Amino acid sequence: MGTPDFAVPSLSALVRAGHTVCGAFTQPDRKKNRGMKLVPSPVKEFCEAEQIPVFQPEGFRDPEAVEQIRQLSPDLIVVAAYGKILPETVLSIPKLGCVNVHSSLLPAYRGAAPVNWAIINGESRTGVTIMYMSAELDAGDIIDQKAVDIGPDETAGELTDRLAVLGASLLTGAVSDIGNGTATRTPQDPGKATYAPMLTRELSPVDWSMTAEQIHNRVRGLLPWPAATAILGGTRCKLLRTRICPEKTDCRAGTVLAADRSGLRIAAGDDTSIELLTVQPDGKKPMEAEAFLAGHPIEKGSILS
Repeated sequence: MGTPDFAVPSLSALVRAGHTVCGAFTQPDRKKNRGMKLVPSPVKEFCEAEQIPVFQPEGFRDPEAVEQIRQLSPDLIVVAAYGKILPETVLSIPKLGCVNVHSSLLPAYRGAAPVNWAIINGESRTGVTIMYMSAELDAGDIIDQKAVDIGPDETAGELTDRLAVLGASLLTGAVSDIGNGTATRTPQDPGKATYAPMLTRELSPVDWSMTAEQIHNRVRGLLPWPAATAILGGTRCKLLRTRICPEKTDCRAGTVLAADRSGLRIAAGDDTSIELLTVQPDGKKPMEAEAFLAGHPIEKGSILS
């Protein structure tokens, strides 16, 4: 069970390891882009190429969807970024249980957006956990986990790609152990649990009163979606790449310190400053700050809201 690109390496690893994938559950095709055409999920595309049966229920309140799983009679269900909650009626079907590939070091960052929130919160490390699923969200016993460092300029999209590969590697080992009865179970400490709620567009507008480091982390953590945004020269822009400036400033947060060939630098909170390196105006392609300023002049000393 999985939907986005993150899930594909895990599914591929199971196939390459010789396991019989009796079916794949993925989210229904969604309308995307300007043409609003129905687009299949990356998992569905992979399954069609591998001739794996695909099921796309809206949810498991539908008895027919649960019955489809019973008919498949799986030994094990593997979940990787599926995007649906599994009820007890589903969790109880496979004789070897249900396992999840979760992109955090549980019990930290349970929930929908662990990679994003780890970066937004300035973590230097994260990882992948393979865990048995339980009725409570991301609270099941841990089978295996591995940590990785987060790069100082790494975006959530880039880190997700790395963790997808790591998760696939851990998963194949865990599934092998489950099959031969040697998989370990380590209960999580609920007192150490933290949560990573779903992202929303309300997180996008930059608050210049944050420190430069906090803004830099938010820019990285909100890519590729929903992306941090700011009004620059009267134009709403996504902020795609930033740099924390070493210089201190005593200017009000949001003050434009420079807007020329030397760069686009903005005063932030706690006397810090940040440089905007790559931006994307609404309806335009990404561009370097110098190119943006050529068509959208911004006055030095002005205050960004």
